[in-house]
Amino acid sequence: MSENQQIQCKELFTQDYVHHRLLVSKYTAIKWLLYSYLASSLSICTKNYKVICIEHKKNPLYKDRDDKRVLYISGMALWLSKSQNQKPMELAHAIASHLLVTCGDVFSIQIVPPGWIHLELTHPSLAVWLQSLVVGCSRGDEENGGWGESEMEKVVHKEKYLIPKEDSNFPNSLFAVQYVHARCCSLVLLAHQEGLIKLKELVPDTSPAFWSFISSNPIPWLNCDGKLRLNHPDERRLIAELVQVVDSIKCPDISSYLKLQKAALNLSRAFENFWCNCRIWGEVKITSLELAQARLGLVMATQSVLRFLLEEKLGVFAPLEL
Repeated sequence: MSENQQIQCKELFTQDYVHHRLLVSKYTAIKWLLYSYLASSLSICTKNYKVICIEHKKNPLYKDRDDKRVLYISGMALWLSKSQNQKPMELAHAIASHLLVTCGDVFSIQIVPPGWIHLELTHPSLAVWLQSLVVGCSRGDEENGGWGESEMEKVVHKEKYLIPKEDSNFPNSLFAVQYVHARCCSLVLLAHQEGLIKLKELVPDTSPAFWSFISSNPIPWLNCDGKLRLNHPDERRLIAELVQVVDSIKCPDISSYLKLQKAALNLSRAFENFWCNCRIWGEVKITSLELAQARLGLVMATQSVLRFLLEEKLGVFAPLEL
């Protein structure tokens, strides 16, 4: 790629990044973001949409298991069809039309009989979400762009995350998560030393994350066609786990201590597979610096999520090294 093409790609991504960040910055969890859009769409169907928004268990929204894309399936039209005395497909099209106006550039939308609404996160939006894990989550609860809870979440999240006494395997399983966290920290520091990324002064005792970027440019998640560079099965699997874990952290309908412990283990295993099969240094660094940096972005995103799980939800130390 020529220097001019690289500059054009950076300009294109920066424009998309700024635009999409305005839409997703307040919602770390993609599922929570979707709930907000769906709640807004409910205003065209019922006057009680605010109440329905909070009662997530009654508002079916499922994440598809396909790791190649971030796809959610809403059964809202099927759920409301009887109470609103409308056919599911007609209701689904009405809701989809509203969603196209409010979030058509964040999610691609498709109606599937008998009334399912498929919402797939676009690649530029996914890039912004990944960038928010790397950068935004280390800045605290600035406009709810970090890991802090919104007022709605504070009302719903009454559960205390205490280690269950009956979980005798917890210490051993937890060490595997701590080990992966320390591995991520070591890889990022090595990348900083070799000039692949630029970090500010490390402040492990005063910062929730131990780095932040000097460069104002986001990680090159996207290529010149606006598509995600990360297409290896283990890259996409790790992204899928990150999405699932953050949903588990932020959405009260699926959040519990044991589920978060399992989510941390699943994320750690996904990272191990990613690290075994998706190299950053050597030939990759020489032939495709942008891909190496994007993979480092996944490392940083994983560290950010694991740190929060370990220290804030599971109540244990997240080591920088072992």
